[in-house]
Amino acid sequence: MTLEQFFAENPKVALGFSGGVDSSYLLYAAKQAGADVKAYYIKSAFQPEFELADARRLAQDIGADITVLEADVFANAEALKNGPDRCYHCKQALFGMLQAKAIADGYSVLIDGTNASDDAGDRPGMRVLEALGVRSPLRECGITKAEVRRLSKEAGLFTWDKPAYACLATRVPTGTPITADALAKIERAENALFQLGFTDFRARMLNGAARLQFPPGQLERALELREEILRRLAPDFTAVLLDLQPRI
Repeated sequence: MTLEQFFAENPKVALGFSGGVDSSYLLYAAKQAGADVKAYYIKSAFQPEFELADARRLAQDIGADITVLEADVFANAEALKNGPDRCYHCKQALFGMLQAKAIADGYSVLIDGTNASDDAGDRPGMRVLEALGVRSPLRECGITKAEVRRLSKEAGLFTWDKPAYACLATRVPTGTPITADALAKIERAENALFQLGFTDFRARMLNGAARLQFPPGQLERALELREEILRRLAPDFTAVLLDLQPRI
């Protein structure tokens, strides 16, 4: 099956839209296929502000409708416990809310940007998608992450080379309860590193310290900017640690 065939069979769809590479291309493909597609972005404390800005920019670039839903993740006790099944509980609440809104708006088919490269065994949240009947056109059509990036570049989408960005909750070690304070500190740290020109990194919490992970090509620069990084992050963390194992 091709995406064109998918949207011919499903001409009216609601898209769980993150503003990332996959859902951005899927939104573009749906528009190109002439589908009636409505994008829904869920805003919560688990998502940094720049993700919403990217989602709005992409939707505007291609002339797509976007609805922003606000979710109170701090009302989800199971997700805040941050156990091994955190993603499942979080996605169950968020996609349940999204699905209810989409149905109320007249959209019975809900899709997401899961692609053919995503490992179902490594993503507990994918069990939620199956339970709710969420379709994943990229996965169903056998389109991999590399293909999504290539097709996005050909389409002129600014998201084509956007690094994968997991939610802020993934920066807190499993088993450590998630707090608003921790999320705010992590977001400030990552914003500071973005401003210094770093990309595709992680600032993880570790017993009150920030453990920084950079791609191989950015480790040397991180050392060069050591004092500036310390100056910006020290107010929020007891220590700033550099992981010498590069993030791949």
